Amino acid sequence: MTASTTRDAARPGLVPHGWLLDRIALYLKRPAESIDPTVPLAEYGLDSVCALSLCGDLEDEFGLEVEPILLWDHPTVESLTAHLAELPDALRGRS
Repeated sequence: MTASTTRDAARPGLVPHGWLLDRIALYLKRPAESIDPTVPLAEYGLDSVCALSLCGDLEDEFGLEVEPILLWDHPTVESLTAHLAELPDALRGRS
């Protein structure tokens, strides 16, 4: 259920910005365009259930093993995307 968008081309990294934004929009039940990447996701109503689900999606799609607290340490789409782009290969579940 991954959506490829033109937003991804401008932002290189392990996890495409557009994929992350689209996935969060799905959990929040709102259009991706209505989510400001600089606003904390908690302000949109992202809760621990969504955070846990998103971490599972990151593992399934990209082989990343991350903890749900990740979304509290990096509370915006912008900061989360930047952090995920910097993860070392050691945190990836796949070689």
